[in-house]
Amino acid sequence: MFLFSVLIFFVVACVGAWLLLFPAGRELVAHSASAVGRRLEQRLRRDCRQGAQQASALGRGARGGAGSAWRFVQRRYPLMLAAAVLMSVPPLLALMLSGRGMLGGYDGGGHVTNEQVAELLKGEQLVAPAPLPPLVFTTAEVTLVRPMLDSANRNWQLLDADFSRRMLLVFRIMKERHGYDMAILEGYRSPERQNALAAAGPSVTNAKAFQSYHQFGLAADCAFLRDGKLVISEKDPWAMRGYRLYGEAAESVGLTWGGRWTMMDFGHTELRVAGTVRK
Repeated sequence: MFLFSVLIFFVVACVGAWLLLFPAGRELVAHSASAVGRRLEQRLRRDCRQGAQQASALGRGARGGAGSAWRFVQRRYPLMLAAAVLMSVPPLLALMLSGRGMLGGYDGGGHVTNEQVAELLKGEQLVAPAPLPPLVFTTAEVTLVRPMLDSANRNWQLLDADFSRRMLLVFRIMKERHGYDMAILEGYRSPERQNALAAAGPSVTNAKAFQSYHQFGLAADCAFLRDGKLVISEKDPWAMRGYRLYGEAAESVGLTWGGRWTMMDFGHTELRVAGTVRK
């Protein structure tokens, strides 16, 4: 590399000395540079003329194509008008007749549709039920359906105040109107627990940390109590009837019920607040 650099320096020095000491060398270089400049100028002019000619031809072609298209429309306008009507009328009719249905998974805020329920939410102070013994959540039947439930958090104080008030009203409706005693299986869920449940597979949950309303105290999983025991399985007709009534009660106070999801989660309810969870 060093020898190559020395050689380059030597060649440059020789050329510089030749140009400096010999006028004929300077004239040769100047003449060559002038010839190269003239050739470049001639080529640029030729390319400009060709470009202008091509642009003019394209413009004439475009005007001719537009004229042909317009003549086609003039000759076929009844057929094209009928096609436009056929394409536009069905979507408009479907839009007008479809009402205000929403797609599943819509992340809107909760909306109370029952006026009586709205009044209860405004005025009445509801009290959380007494906590159940830990053994209720660790029986073989419960563990088979809901593993890792023994470490779940069931503290009502960690839930969002508005969500907690709505859930307590649902519990009251289920007890007084339908005769079902309910228990919360899990409310607030830490990000670490959420990731641990997600790692257990999609049969448990697909949501990772901060992708679930549980992390914000805006969701709860619930089940029924019968003769002092938790009943979670949907195979039990009594429990399945309870889940349907539970879903109706939850939706009547503005909550989202997991029983309407593609991956049905009958015991789950949440209060959706836009911009809360990660997508």
